[in-house]
Amino acid sequence: MADAEDRAGTGRLNGRAGKLAQWAGLLALSGAVTLGLEGVGLPAAWLIGPMVGAIAFGVGGASIRVPSSGFTVAQAIIGCLVAHAVTASILLSIARNWPLMLGTVGLTVMVSGIVGWLFVRYGSLPGTTAAWGVSPGAAAAMVAMAGQHGADARLVAVMQYLRVVLVVLSASLVTHALTAGPQGAAPAAAPVEALVEALDPAGLAATLLVALAGGWIGHRFRIPSGALLVPMVLGALVQTGAGISLQLPHTLLIVTYAVIGWSIGLRFTREVVGHAFRAVPQMLLSTGLMIALCSLSAWVLVTLLPTDPLTAFLATSPGGLDSVVVIALGTGVDLPLVLALQTLRLFVVVLSGPPLARLIARYA
Repeated sequence: MADAEDRAGTGRLNGRAGKLAQWAGLLALSGAVTLGLEGVGLPAAWLIGPMVGAIAFGVGGASIRVPSSGFTVAQAIIGCLVAHAVTASILLSIARNWPLMLGTVGLTVMVSGIVGWLFVRYGSLPGTTAAWGVSPGAAAAMVAMAGQHGADARLVAVMQYLRVVLVVLSASLVTHALTAGPQGAAPAAAPVEALVEALDPAGLAATLLVALAGGWIGHRFRIPSGALLVPMVLGALVQTGAGISLQLPHTLLIVTYAVIGWSIGLRFTREVVGHAFRAVPQMLLSTGLMIALCSLSAWVLVTLLPTDPLTAFLATSPGGLDSVVVIALGTGVDLPLVLALQTLRLFVVVLSGPPLARLIARYA
């Protein structure tokens, strides 16, 4: 009798009305969690909120899933977001200091690979999950690509966004300490109006065209991580060669982050959540190692470049590019240098992620 009731309940849950109800509940819960995280100033709230809501539904046995085509388009939008960071001033800054910048980024990636090898070899995380999870930056890109290369995207997401939260918190504290005046007051941040970009129909159309065309090319020709990499390269060429600035409105990014968050969260099960909790000490240790490494890189930059400690710290911080920009605005740092080094590392990390993970898996 109980089995019959369970089957009937499952049938109702999997029916059209049941799935619509699940999507409505997931949307409401994701919105509530996101607004709560936004209220306390947590970074990447628009991605973490939907992911947390989807985890709750996934653990609860929800039957809904994000279509693979939706996840492909979301990856393509993330590729455009990376390409959007490429500007003439950033390229000029990279050209002027490319040996030191490339060396700093290469050292960071190399040491992150060593940390990933140690955790794959001696840790309890499955497969190459640790190799992707300790990647120093490009959290959304790493999560999007990890599942395609044999890693557990759910645990990679936990590791990456735990790192983002801890890095941004540490960067905020360091920024406050280095910018506080005699009375301990930090300078006011840039007004919100200065961060709002006016709608550019041409830029938005170019972004959508690059995302759809690049995503289709990457999927059609089975290019490894092509749904993200092809739009990233194509968008950079369009922006620097054609002179058209890609535009990603906040609404578009909200939908993109939600799709990625739901795609990841709905695949969580009770077993995965339990494994993630058991791996938290390893995640905290890997994040601490990355922050220490990047602080050492910042010290090297201060000694070799005519720059201030805060600029060097933010430029080498292993957090998300968007979070670092928000912290850097209004602090008086050398913003082009911060963006140049962060953007260069973002490209290097995205391009080197798959071969580095395969190399770690082979020797670990």
